[in-house]
Amino acid sequence: MKRILLNAIFSLSFIFVAGVFSSVNAQTVSGSIGAVKRGGAAKGTIVINIPGGLHVNSSRPNSEFAIPTSVKVSAAGAKVGAVMYPRGKNRKFGFSEDTLNVYENRAVFNFNVSVPANYKGNAVKVRAVVRYQACTDEVCYPPKNKEITLTAQVR
Repeated sequence: MKRILLNAIFSLSFIFVAGVFSSVNAQTVSGSIGAVKRGGAAKGTIVINIPGGLHVNSSRPNSEFAIPTSVKVSAAGAKVGAVMYPRGKNRKFGFSEDTLNVYENRAVFNFNVSVPANYKGNAVKVRAVVRYQACTDEVCYPPKNKEITLTAQVR
């Protein structure tokens, strides 16, 4: 009987821990970019979807201890403009006396890509690396980097 009880406790503990870690990795990063004419520009977006019960520190979290979200975008043969960060929401959490500025649910980051008039290819690859720190109302997890590649058709 003792052995069955210990196995049950171990199994439930494993399921709980696995559930916590899977929710930490549940943020998805996606993006889109429109077609661009040679000598023109296109708007691109990067989106972080954040599951309920979690938040991500904003790009300006109002705390020296919170790791800010950053989005780095690059493209070979094209010029990428500055990333426009959304405003976060100020929230109060039990682990801090001060409010933190965070992203919840969904955060959208915009940027522009310019292709020179003499661009030779039919497409331009845009690489985005998103660094963020996910937290619950009680604990923050180690920061993560997620990378995506977007393709813009060049006309």
